[in-house]
Amino acid sequence: MSPGPGTRRPLAEHRRQIAFAYPGDLETPTGGYGYDRRIISGLREAGWQVDLVPLGEGFPFPEVSVLEEAVRRIGAVPVGSPIVIDGLAFGAMGEAADRLAKGRDLIALVHHPLFLENGLPEETADRLRTSEETALEQAWTIIVTSPATAAQVRDCFGIAEDKIHVVLPGTDRAMAEVRPETDCPNLLSVGTIVPRKGYDLLFDALARLGDLSWRLDIVGDTTRDEACFQWLCDRLRENGLEDRVTFHGAVSPEALPDFYGKADIFVLASRYEGYGMAYTEALAHGLPVIGSGGGAVRETLPQGAALYCGVEDVGRLTAALKRLISDRDERKAFAEAARQAAGALPTWQDAVNAFSAVLEDLK
Repeated sequence: MSPGPGTRRPLAEHRRQIAFAYPGDLETPTGGYGYDRRIISGLREAGWQVDLVPLGEGFPFPEVSVLEEAVRRIGAVPVGSPIVIDGLAFGAMGEAADRLAKGRDLIALVHHPLFLENGLPEETADRLRTSEETALEQAWTIIVTSPATAAQVRDCFGIAEDKIHVVLPGTDRAMAEVRPETDCPNLLSVGTIVPRKGYDLLFDALARLGDLSWRLDIVGDTTRDEACFQWLCDRLRENGLEDRVTFHGAVSPEALPDFYGKADIFVLASRYEGYGMAYTEALAHGLPVIGSGGGAVRETLPQGAALYCGVEDVGRLTAALKRLISDRDERKAFAEAARQAAGALPTWQDAVNAFSAVLEDLK
């Protein structure tokens, strides 16, 4: 009889070999895909054989044919071999996960619960929640990227706590730039242009600060939700801010550090984050950080190096922006605190070691 979910097999049976299944394009420049890439490359450097299993486009709302092909590809992984499945796809598999779990150790990698994505119709969110709960019940182990996400997986889906493992994202030790003094601070925001990232909240706050000198660069995919992008462009024009805000679209990981290097303040007004890798990247570059949102945002932002503005609180966001835009000494103090806080963040080697430890526990 094949072991069911939660049944441990000897590690020797796995020979430090796993499959890693992912939706879409693994090179997509987002935090979630960046996490996947760094874990995969780190595991390979540590001696693991990692076999990639692409699952196709459109998740978490794939065409029926795409979902069927994804299930077939996962089913083609040899019985007895553990397989990590990115949660963007795994949560959409619902009852299919029950079939896939027979004889396989399914390891779900959950960046954040899918149904919590902002802007979803209630019926769609409910359907996603049911699908994700059904799938996660069949996972042998669940890896999440923050304690906050661990608590949500436990509380929202009724998953046993001992089945959930937190593996925080790593942060590269960037060389913090010494920035020239300026009377027109350059703001930077990094994140895909979708409702969850709260750019509308940021624009509302900046509209109240038109009398101050500032510019804003936004780095993030503008094609994921084209209706959202167009709505935001219209909002900028209505507030007379279109000449002070520049959308740069998605950029490569190699190009992103240049944007951090030219910035004076990092701000991301998210409604929710499963961790918030952009915040920690900004800290590593010695930037004062302004952030907002539910999920893991509060625990990700270190006191003294960042200003936390609650959830969808434009008033607090406006006050934080005004404080740092108008006070050069405050920016310097927060920048120094950011450099200190960055030294305590986990590295990617720490993340790979923690991920590997979960896999080693297959014995």
